[in-house]
Amino acid sequence: MRAARLIRMVLLLQSRPVMTAAELARELEVSERTVTRDAQALSEAGVPVYADRGRAGGYRLVGGYRTRLTGLARGEAEALFLSGVPGALREMGLADTASAARLKVSAALLPSLRDAPDSAARRFHLDAPAWFREPEPPELLPAVAEAVWADRRVGARYRRGDETVERELEPYGLVLKAGVWYLCARVPGGDGVPWRTYRIERFTDVEPREERFTRDPDFDLAGFWAAQAERFARSLLRTEVVVRLSPEGARRLPHVVDPLAAREALAGASDPDGEGRLTVTLPVESEEVAHTQLTALGPEAEVLSPASLRRRLRDDAARLARLYGLG
Repeated sequence: MRAARLIRMVLLLQSRPVMTAAELARELEVSERTVTRDAQALSEAGVPVYADRGRAGGYRLVGGYRTRLTGLARGEAEALFLSGVPGALREMGLADTASAARLKVSAALLPSLRDAPDSAARRFHLDAPAWFREPEPPELLPAVAEAVWADRRVGARYRRGDETVERELEPYGLVLKAGVWYLCARVPGGDGVPWRTYRIERFTDVEPREERFTRDPDFDLAGFWAAQAERFARSLLRTEVVVRLSPEGARRLPHVVDPLAAREALAGASDPDGEGRLTVTLPVESEEVAHTQLTALGPEAEVLSPASLRRRLRDDAARLARLYGLG
C-alpha cells in the first residue's frame, strides 16, 4: 500500500509545479505528517523531492525529474484505462494498443512488483455480456470507436424500424450494456434533443468526415446514460396495478419488480390496515409481466385491480390448492 502511495505522490508532484502538504494529504487521503514521512522516504531513495518552507511553500520535484511511467503514447494511455475489459478492447480494435501500454507499465515497475498484472488477472475478470447469448461484435464498431477517440464527425445510415435514416453525428461516447454496444452522439441542429443514443448493430454505414467537432465540456457520459436508462425503463411501465402487501411482501417487492417503481409505489402507500398490510399503486410493463412478477410474492401480495389480473392469480391459487390436495 505504501509503495503505491509513494508512486502516486511522485506522479502528483510531476503533474504540478508545487503542492502543499495539505493538498497532498487530501489527494492521498493521509495525514500531513504521513506526507512529510513519505517525502523523506522518496528523497532517501533518490527521488529529488524538495520542500519549500514558509506560507507559500510546498513540495516540488527538482532537476526536471520524470518517472518512466509516463512514457505512454496518448492512445496507449487511453486504452490502459480499459484494460480490464479485454473483450471490449478487441471489439473496438484497441487490443494491440492496450497490450503495448501494459508492457510499458510492466517494464517500468520495480522487479518485486512485476508480477502485479498476472496477480490481478488471477483475481479479477469482467464478463460484460448477459447470460444465454453469444454476442456478435457490431461490424462497424471499430470505425465508430475511432471517430469517438478522434472527435471526428461521421455520416451514418441507421435502421429504424422498417426504414433506414441518414444522420450527421458527433460521436461523444460508447456504452457497453449487457453485451450490447450503444453510441451516445450529438446531432448538430437536433430539434430540442441534441444528444441521442444509437444501437451500433443497427448502423448500416459509417463514414468518418474530415471535420472534427469541439466537445461540450459540460457533457457527462455516465450521467447522460443513467438518465437515458431511467427514462427508457420508465417508458416500459405503461400499466398500473393496485396491490395489498404484507410487511414481508413490501420488503420483497423491490426484488421482483423494477426497484425504482417499487420504491416510489411504497413511498405513496396507504397507512397499514389492521393486518399491517399496505395498499400501493404499482406501475408495471404489462398485465402479463405483472402476473409473472407478483406470482413470486405468493400470499404476501393481494392484487385488488385490475379485475382480470386478480382473477388470474385467484385461478392460480385454486390450481395450486388442487395440486397439493387442498381443494
